[in-house]
Amino acid sequence: MSRFFFFVLFILLSGCAAVVAVNYDVMYGDEDVQDRSVPLSSSQAATYLNDVQPLLNQRCVVCHGCYDAPCQLKLTSPEGIERGLSKSLLHSGSRLLAVPPSRLYKDATTTQAWREQGFSAVLNERKQVEEANLMASVLYRSLVLKQRDVLTGETASTTVLSDSYDFSLNREQQCSTIGEFDDYELQHPEGGMPYGLPALNNDEFKILASWLMKGAKMSSLPALSDEHIGQVAYWEKWFNQAPLKNQLVSRYIYEHLFLSHLYFNELDNTYFKLVRSITPPGEPIEIIATRRPYDDPNIERVYYRLQRERETILAKTHLPYALNAARMSTFEEIFYQPEYEVDHLPSYEPEVASNPFVTFEAIPPQSRYNFMLQEAKNTIMGFIKGPVCRGQIALNVIDDHFWVFFVTQEAQAGLNSDNFLSQQKAHLRLPAESESNAGVVVNWFQYSQAQKGYLEAKSRKVNQLLNKDSLLDLHLVWSGENLTTTSQEPKGNDNAALTIFRHFDSATVVKGLVGQEPKTAWLIDYPLLERIHYLLVAGFDVYGNVGHQLNTRLYMDFLRMEAEFNFLNLLPKESRQKEHDYWYRDEGINVKKYLENNDHFFAKNTDINYKTQKHKTELFSLLKAHLEKVLPNQYTLAQPGTPVKEVALMQVIMELVGSPVNQLPEVSVLLVNDGDNKRVYTLLKNVAHSNISSLLDEESNLLPAEDTLTVVSGIIGDYPSVYLTVEVDKLPVFVAYLTAMKTAEDYTAWLDDYGVRRSDTRFWQHSDEIQTLNQQLQPINAGLLDYNRLQNR
Repeated sequence: MSRFFFFVLFILLSGCAAVVAVNYDVMYGDEDVQDRSVPLSSSQAATYLNDVQPLLNQRCVVCHGCYDAPCQLKLTSPEGIERGLSKSLLHSGSRLLAVPPSRLYKDATTTQAWREQGFSAVLNERKQVEEANLMASVLYRSLVLKQRDVLTGETASTTVLSDSYDFSLNREQQCSTIGEFDDYELQHPEGGMPYGLPALNNDEFKILASWLMKGAKMSSLPALSDEHIGQVAYWEKWFNQAPLKNQLVSRYIYEHLFLSHLYFNELDNTYFKLVRSITPPGEPIEIIATRRPYDDPNIERVYYRLQRERETILAKTHLPYALNAARMSTFEEIFYQPEYEVDHLPSYEPEVASNPFVTFEAIPPQSRYNFMLQEAKNTIMGFIKGPVCRGQIALNVIDDHFWVFFVTQEAQAGLNSDNFLSQQKAHLRLPAESESNAGVVVNWFQYSQAQKGYLEAKSRKVNQLLNKDSLLDLHLVWSGENLTTTSQEPKGNDNAALTIFRHFDSATVVKGLVGQEPKTAWLIDYPLLERIHYLLVAGFDVYGNVGHQLNTRLYMDFLRMEAEFNFLNLLPKESRQKEHDYWYRDEGINVKKYLENNDHFFAKNTDINYKTQKHKTELFSLLKAHLEKVLPNQYTLAQPGTPVKEVALMQVIMELVGSPVNQLPEVSVLLVNDGDNKRVYTLLKNVAHSNISSLLDEESNLLPAEDTLTVVSGIIGDYPSVYLTVEVDKLPVFVAYLTAMKTAEDYTAWLDDYGVRRSDTRFWQHSDEIQTLNQQLQPINAGLLDYNRLQNR
C-alpha cells in the first residue's frame, strides 16, 4: 500500500501536477478494453459486491443512476461502470432528428461496442499496473480532485456553495476523457466527485482507491436460488405457450409491464424484467432491442423471458409488480375465461402496433381494462417514472396536486357495448404511429380531428346510456371492489384512488387520497387509461425528435381534459362550467377554441343528491366515503406513536398558503429527532397555476398567492430538494419560523438553523439515515433517492 499512498499524496499535495499535460499513451500504452470480471468465489468478487458497489450506491449512484445521469454515466452495475461516459446529450427538446438509442444492455452488449458508439472509459484501459490504474482513471482522478477541497477546507462548511458550481439540469457537461482530464482539473477545480457534495471520508476513499489500484475487478451477482429458478421457469413457460391467443395475451402483458420490476413476493425482493428474446426458455436470453416495446422484432416468433435485474434499484425508476399464485389465477380468469378467438396475430406496422385498440382488438376490452385496473398505480407510474418523466415540458401538462379515480367495470361495459371501441379505433390513433421523427403542425391537426371525432361519438353513446335509466352518480366510480373471483384482498383493491404530485420537472404517484382537497381531479375510463400508457410509456421515445416530443405533450392535453370532464360531469349542471372556468383561467387561444367547439358535458344532470352549495368539496367527501374501505393510511400524519402535539404542528404547516410556501423548494424531507425515535415527513410544494395549457410559457400562468403545502408522514418524491432536521422540542419554533417566512433571506436563515445543505459535513451521515428509514418504511416500493435536484441555497 505504500505506492498507493505515494500516489495519493502526489496528486493531493502537488496541485501543479495538473498544469503539465500528460501523454498517457507514452506513459501507460494505448487504450484497450479490459476484462475485469472475476469468479464469484474470489476475494475480489467479495470486495466488489460487499464493499465497493454498496459504497458506489450510497455516494455515486445517487447522481449517476439513470437516463438523466450526468454524462450518461451509470454506476449501477459492472456493465454501466465499464461503459463509462458520453458527451452526447440524451434529453433534448430541440433536436430535428431522432438519435440512436444508448440503453444499457440493449443497444450494445460489450464494452468495445460502447467505445465504438462514443462512450469513453472512467477506468484505466491502458497498462494494468497500479500506477496507471490510478493516474489513468477518470473515476479515481475525480475522487482525488474532491479530496483537495477537503484539505483546503473549501467544502467543509454548511454554507451555500459558490456560483462556480452549476447544478442546473441542462448545464453544460464536460464529460472529460482521461486525455482531457488534466485540463479539466485546471479549468474546474470545483469539479471533483461527488460533485457539489462532501468528499468521501478517509475509509470510503481507501475502499475505492484500493479497488481501482488493483484493477477494478467486478463480478456478476450471486446465483439465483433454486426457488427463483423454478419460478422463472414456471412463468416463462406460461408466457410462451404456443396457441395464438396465448401469444397475443403475452404480447399485451409485455407491452404494459416492460418497465416494471417483477418479483416473487413469497421469496424476496430479487427483481426481474420481462424482455423480448430471440431465444426460447432454457436458452440464454438474446434481447430484441427495439426503440419501443411494440416495434417489429423482425423474427417469426418472439419469446418473453424473465431477465434478472442487475442494477441498483432507484426510486425514480422502480415499478415493483408481484408475480405469484394469486396473480396467475387473476391472469387466467381475466384473459382466458372469456370466450373469444384469435385467428391471427396483428402486425408490427407502426399504424397498427401503436394503436392498442387495433392490435389487441381480439382481447375483450373488459379483460384489458381489468388487467390495467388490478395495478392501476403501476399503470399510472409508468408515465411518471418512465423516461418521459425528465423535463418540464413533459410534465407541465399536469397540475401539481390532483386525485385520480376510475370508472367501474360495469359502466365501462356499457360504453364498450355494440363494439363501440372497435368502431372508434381509427379515432383513437396516437402520435407514436409517426414514430421518432415526426412533424408537428400536420400531425397535430390530424390527431386533434381524430380526438374530436371520438369525443362526439362518446358523448352520443354516453347520453344514450344515461337516457336508459342509467344513473350519473357514484356508481360510475370504482370503489375498489375486487375485480375477479380469485382476489384475496378482503377489503378490496387499494389501487382505486391515486394521488399525483408534480414537482416541476419530476412527479410522484401514490395510493390513496393524500393531502388537502386539490383543485382538480381525473376520472379515468378504459380508453383513457390505455391511451395514456401508449402515449407516454409504450409509445414515447426519449431519443425522438422535437416533433415527436411536442406531439406527445400536446396530445396529452386532450387526455387530461377528457379525464377532468369525466369528473366534472358528476357535479350539478350549474357547477360544471363554473368549476371548469376556474381551472382554466386565462387559457390560451387554442385551448379556448377547442373548448368552445366541443360539448364536453353530458346532457343529463347528476343523480347525486347534493346537500350543500360547495359541490366539489361535497363530492370529494362523498368519494372518500365511497372508497373508505380501500384508502390506505400510510401517509396520514397521525401514525401510531406520533405525539398529538406533533401532528397538530404538522397540520399547521399544511394550512400555509402563499408567501411562506413560495420560498420552499419542491420536495423537503424533514427528520424529527425524538431521542431514539426518529420520524420523517415530506413537505410537498404545490405550485398554483391559472391553467396548464401553456406549452412554453408556464411562468406566465403561475399564481404564487395560491401556492399550498402538503405534509405527509414518510417520504414522497424521488428527488429531494433539501434535507431538514429538528429536535422534537424545537419543533414549535421550527413551525413558527416557517409560518412567518416571507423572503428568500428568511428561508436562508431558516436553513442555517434546520437545513442539512449539500455542503454540510453531516450530509452523508444524514443521507444514509434517510435512505435507511425510507427502505424500512416501504421495503418493496423504496429505492435510492436521487440527488440531481438538490438545491444550493
